[in-house]
Amino acid sequence: MAQQPPTPAPEEQQINIELSEEIAEGEYANLAMIAHSSSEFVIDFIRLMPGLPKAKVKARVVITPEHAKRLLSALQDNLDRYERSFGPVKVQTDMASFPMNFSGTMGEA
Repeated sequence: MAQQPPTPAPEEQQINIELSEEIAEGEYANLAMIAHSSSEFVIDFIRLMPGLPKAKVKARVVITPEHAKRLLSALQDNLDRYERSFGPVKVQTDMASFPMNFSGTMGEA
């Protein structure tokens, strides 16, 4: 049986990413609420102002479970590199509980 020559590796595809001026400015968020179904994760980035009873969703991102896993890995990698450069990130354990009127399976970040 003759051996087949190895399949050449696919060429790396370059992606041109367009970033509008408005999006490049970014949005400040200090709370993230996460909900999921069997096919997607919904991440709401929220700006919560101290002393105000109302918070505003500044951005909503909907991703697949696979991309959620990749995002988790990328965030962990970046946090590890950040902490090697600047020291450990301190997380407050006495966070106030927020009564949220959301339905579905929810996480908080």
